[in-house]
Amino acid sequence: MNSLRSMKALRYAKRLIGFDSTSHLSNRSIAKYLEMKLTKHGFVVEVVEYEDANKQRKVNLVAKKGNGTGGLGYFAHSDVVPAENWFTDKFTPFQPAIARERLYGRGSCDMKGSISCMLAAAQRVSWDDLKQPFYFCVTADEEVGFHGAQCVAENSKLYREMVDGGTKGIIGEPTLLEIVHAHKGSVEIVAKSKGKLGHSSTHVHDNANLAMIPFLTEMKAIFDETETEDKWRNELFDPPTLSLNILMKDNSPARNITPSRSTATVYLRSMPAIDHEPLLRRAAEVAEANDVRLKVMRQAEPFFVDPSSEYVEEMLKIVHKKRPRTVSYGTDGGVFSEIEEKIVCGPGSIEQAHTANEWISLEQLDRGTEVFEKMIRRWCC
Repeated sequence: MNSLRSMKALRYAKRLIGFDSTSHLSNRSIAKYLEMKLTKHGFVVEVVEYEDANKQRKVNLVAKKGNGTGGLGYFAHSDVVPAENWFTDKFTPFQPAIARERLYGRGSCDMKGSISCMLAAAQRVSWDDLKQPFYFCVTADEEVGFHGAQCVAENSKLYREMVDGGTKGIIGEPTLLEIVHAHKGSVEIVAKSKGKLGHSSTHVHDNANLAMIPFLTEMKAIFDETETEDKWRNELFDPPTLSLNILMKDNSPARNITPSRSTATVYLRSMPAIDHEPLLRRAAEVAEANDVRLKVMRQAEPFFVDPSSEYVEEMLKIVHKKRPRTVSYGTDGGVFSEIEEKIVCGPGSIEQAHTANEWISLEQLDRGTEVFEKMIRRWCC
């Protein structure tokens, strides 16, 4: 970790970790910093803002360096997951620390380390070297539903330019710099039932959970079916299933008070070549039959690119790998579906993302900067 290139990436990563950009907060401060750095190094920056459900102002950045269309686009997110599970005083979540050849801090791996590598790499490519443009997109709210990416896809002029111009894409999520050609999507089903608060020893009440039981029974049947029947499996992935997760909550303050509201959330990870719409129809039918209100949110589509495509093959050469792989998590790439040629590739391991004492190795920061520079030069110079 002694090259000028690597030291720049480390400095950027330490600075970015210092911003508390947890998803429930506004990300204006980190976005302002990134906008300043991108502008300083020759990018034209488009700011795409929105207000989230909690009235927090969120900022997406879409930047361009160079003229014309085509080229390469890099996609990342600035928000991080909460750090309540940070269990040691030795490393605090938003004060970066280096130990054992690792950089510790919330977002170091997912994905401020990646952003830092690309910032350092982009600076090493001069304006005069560019034959096609390089785009740099940083979204908000990836961790809580891809809302920033959806805003960019709907409102950004530079994103539309990328789509129309056939720009190739890199989703910079942590893959240990391996090439990922497919990942799962995400669908959230929220079911709500109503009751009436009352003392459970009387008749003056209506338990909202009772209305939810038939719905949950059907969800359990769907879960069992998708875990065992081949038609719901895609062996490209590990696990090869839709991975239904069922959550429950009500507002009952005590065991002798009936709940007036009950909410069940069902989260499934959709996969390429698997039609899960029949499952959603089953959920809707049982909800309607039991007076349960249902809301279905298709947050992101599954991501799939032909593993034998020329673009994937060229990217494999850069990272010195023989074949691409798949992952079971989702990324903004599921929203940026109009970018036809894209991969997921970034420094760090997903096993360190979201963990207590999150970290990225200094070696990955070094390699990430080198790999990203080669990718820019291959597709833009």
